[in-house]
Parts: sequence; structure tokens; C-alpha cells
Amino acid sequence: MRTETVEDFLQERAARVPAPGGGASAALHAAQAAALLSMVARYSDGEKYADHAATVQQVCDTADELRALCLDLAERDAEAFGAVAAAYTLPKQSPEEKQERSAAIAAALAEAGRVPGRVIALAAHLVELAELMRPVGNANVISDVAAAAIAARAAVSTARVNVEINLAGITDPDVRAELEETVVKTDDTLLRADTVTSAVREQILR
Repeated sequence: MRTETVEDFLQERAARVPAPGGGASAALHAAQAAALLSMVARYSDGEKYADHAATVQQVCDTADELRALCLDLAERDAEAFGAVAAAYTLPKQSPEEKQERSAAIAAALAEAGRVPGRVIALAAHLVELAELMRPVGNANVISDVAAAAIAARAAVSTARVNVEINLAGITDPDVRAELEETVVKTDDTLLRADTVTSAVREQILR
């Protein structure tokens, strides 16, 4: 995914293949949010922004790091889905095989849920960066802070659905509790992303 053209990427998503799919798309939404925040930060330099230089640099550096992490998660999501599919193809003739297959499925589903859970966490961090950047960023590109918040919101919403669909097959109470806690936190992140977007719109429509 790192080296594909946009056209190739979209054509692959449109094909009748199970992965990469929604989970990878969620991670890429987050990566786009990170890239937008980095761009706004890089436009918010010079004497005019000197009072907020530390904040701007923090946003830029952190967003750059998160962009790379999100790309990694896009690839890991596809790998996790492949592991789930592979686990379901394991033999189940003997009691031992059935036990090994069940354990493999459980482990694969847990990882398949944890990857989008990680996307949710990174996207939440990106919303925090948008909150920092919105009041101090270059007004000429402030709409891109809203675009970043919207992209992060899309990442959270999409990743949440992918956590939930994997939850349906997870019986381990500890794993379920871990993933359910991740899902519960999404409502606050979505609200904060909407608040950033509304604040930007108010600013540019004055």
C-alpha cells in the first residue's frame, strides 16, 4: 500500500477480495489526517507564529510519527484478516485439531480486533493535535485542520465497526473487555472531532 498509486489502490479496494478492506481504509483515513496536520503546522512558522512555535513543532513532529504508524496499521490490518481466514481453514477432524483450530481462531480474531482498536487510539490522538492546532495555525490553511478532524473522525467510525464485527466471534472475557472499552471511548472522540470542525467553520465564516 505504501507504493501503490491512488488509482491502483482504489481499483484493489473495488475488487472482489476480502482484504485490504475497511480496516486498512480506517488506518489510511488516520494517515491522511496526520499528513494534513503536518502540512498546516509547516505553514504556521516564522515570526508571526513565534509565540506558539513549541506547540506547532509538537504537532508537526507528532503528526509525522503518527502518519508512519497509521500506514503500518493499514498493512497489519490486512495481515490480521489473512490470519483469521487461515485459522478457519485449519483441519478439525480430531479433538486435538479442533482445539488447536479454536485457539488459532481466537488468537487471530483478537489481533484482528486490536489492530483497528489501535487505529482508534491513534485517531483520537490526531483529534487532540487538531484541537491544539486550530487556534494557533495559519488562517490561510485552517480549513485543513477541519479536514484533518473529519478524516480522523472517519478513521474512528470505520475502525469501530471493524472492532465490533470481530467482537462478535470473541469469547475470551479479557479480550472482549479490552475491545469493548476501546469502543466505548469513541463517542467522546467523535464529538471532539465535530467540535473542532464546527470551530473552524465559525472561524472562516465570520
